[in-house]
Amino acid sequence: MDSATSDARTPLGASADHGFKIVVVGGFGVGKTTLVRSVSEIRPLNTEETMTQAGEAVDDIREVRGKSATTVAFDFGRITLDARNVLYLFGAPGQERFWFLWDRLFSGTLGAVVLVDTRRIGDSWYAIDRLEKHGTPFIVACNHFGGPVHPPEDVRHALDLDPHVPLVTCDARSRESGKQVLIALVQHVKNRYADHSAPADLPRQEFV
Repeated sequence: MDSATSDARTPLGASADHGFKIVVVGGFGVGKTTLVRSVSEIRPLNTEETMTQAGEAVDDIREVRGKSATTVAFDFGRITLDARNVLYLFGAPGQERFWFLWDRLFSGTLGAVVLVDTRRIGDSWYAIDRLEKHGTPFIVACNHFGGPVHPPEDVRHALDLDPHVPLVTCDARSRESGKQVLIALVQHVKNRYADHSAPADLPRQEFV
């Protein structure tokens, strides 16, 4: 999966003084890099390496046969909300051998998106477990890969999601779809911490 992103770099205005960190996590090959690429206003920083035959003994690629590269550290993108507020997006690597990086990425995070491939529901359990233990607010976004669409209640049951955790669908290749995922996350954080000043002070306007 990939998305065309402009090579033009957008400078960050000197007045931007509030940065909000969002992490995108999930299993191997669910579209995390693609989501960051599709919504970022700058050319994203990617730490992808070419997959080799040696890696086939480590990574299960049966459901991602077309995947030729994989993230080995994190992806980074940016969205300007207004003149003073910016979202920083971090896409975490999905393979188990890189999970030790996740807790560091979660530090200082406003919230997280758990990206799910419903053909491989089990790959998402660890991400949800780590976020719950870390106390990080999150939503779940089912990335559409063209297969059958499962009823939300079935997905919730399979993931054992708490009722308060939002569940949305998306196409990680689409900028508009990705924006709606981030809007859902920010709204969830605002609702969860309505009595706390910092998240409640997030700007009201939607992403540009």
